[in-house]
Amino acid sequence: MQIQDDLQARWWKLEEKLMLRFGKKPDLETILFLIGLQEMGGMAEKYTKEQKQDLMHIAVCTLLSSSGFYEIERVDEDGWPHFRQLKEIVPTPLKQQEDFLKDHVLFYFESHELLD
Repeated sequence: MQIQDDLQARWWKLEEKLMLRFGKKPDLETILFLIGLQEMGGMAEKYTKEQKQDLMHIAVCTLLSSSGFYEIERVDEDGWPHFRQLKEIVPTPLKQQEDFLKDHVLFYFESHELLD
């Protein structure tokens, strides 16, 4: 339970920092979108719904690449990365999936020195 409590405390700290930065509390999807933008260098001011989904997909693949699930395969002519899955992601209950992703988000922010 301690590990779970630590994850939750770290997550709340991240949410607080992002809330101070952007003026509202972000959900996980918003944070994934922000990571996708970060990875793409904030290309455009407006994105279609499909592009927003693509940015979140880029974020998930980028996050999970740190655990060896994906690697970047190529970058297309428009600058969008394409990933190759290296190992299977075992299906788990939704809460476990969310915690797994949150842990990777926290690692991303820490390793990119995006947290104080």
